[in-house]
Amino acid sequence: MTGVMDERLRGIQSRVTLLGAPTDVGAGLRGASMGPEALRVAGLAAALRKQGVEVEDRGNLAGPGNPQAAPVAGIRHRSEVAQWNRAVFEATQGVLESGRIPILLGGDHSLAIGSISAVARHCRDARRDLRVLWLDAHADVNTDAHTPTGNLHGMPVACLCGSGPDELIRLAGTVPALEADRIRQIGVRSVDAGERPRLRELAMQVYDMRAIDESGMRACMERALAGVNPDTHLHVSLDVDFLDPDMAPGVATPVRGGPTYREAQLCMEMIADAGCLRSLDIVELNPARDVRNRTATLVVELVESLFGKSTLMK
Repeated sequence: MTGVMDERLRGIQSRVTLLGAPTDVGAGLRGASMGPEALRVAGLAAALRKQGVEVEDRGNLAGPGNPQAAPVAGIRHRSEVAQWNRAVFEATQGVLESGRIPILLGGDHSLAIGSISAVARHCRDARRDLRVLWLDAHADVNTDAHTPTGNLHGMPVACLCGSGPDELIRLAGTVPALEADRIRQIGVRSVDAGERPRLRELAMQVYDMRAIDESGMRACMERALAGVNPDTHLHVSLDVDFLDPDMAPGVATPVRGGPTYREAQLCMEMIADAGCLRSLDIVELNPARDVRNRTATLVVELVESLFGKSTLMK
């Protein structure tokens, strides 16, 4: 996996399509629905073009509004979240079939059920190995049986691994959409009581903040990326609360003690060096809690690094 991405591999990442999903129906607090526009205002498309990337922006997908209803049988807004994820699934599938890289602009993290289900189905049909990097402060393996909130943005990993509402776990055409050993969680530092036994059951590789503190971001990323190669489909699901809230306040569920700016940049640069990024989620950006769009601007800087910008002379 080591080494710098050469021009042949860079060509794989030369065409991207932006898909906005302006909804917060899976979250407890309003505001993530404004995330796609905040990223556009922060200059995401222009920043990617500076890296030699051809950018197509298809605007925003459509879906139901947020009814702000109470949970029913342990889950809030089940129907609305399912409708949004069906739209995300179909749009992501279409972009993948066209040979472009889909970049999902969320919206809350429940939307990753749709995007990653589409990626998993695409990889299964193409007989391509899939690796998912889940960059998040939270484990997101809650289910209706033990969720403390009923919010589906705390359940996408569980749904992808086969535990959740039927209309969400079957999007990929198989249950589970992917096996837990395809996922690497990085930056986790908030795990609910009911999630702990589930994580042990799934035997998922989790590089939490203690592991990053003890071993360093470089070592954790080397382990998370071990075995990937240019033929791997690497999907990055970036929850903005992965970042420390001192530098990225624009999120609904901040958790102190996240990666520093340089740790986050190193994470992105190592993913870029792997040369196999094929799809990306950017979720949980909440402009209502931000300061002068500072968090969106930081995210754009990180995405630049994902697509090849580096502090090194290469």
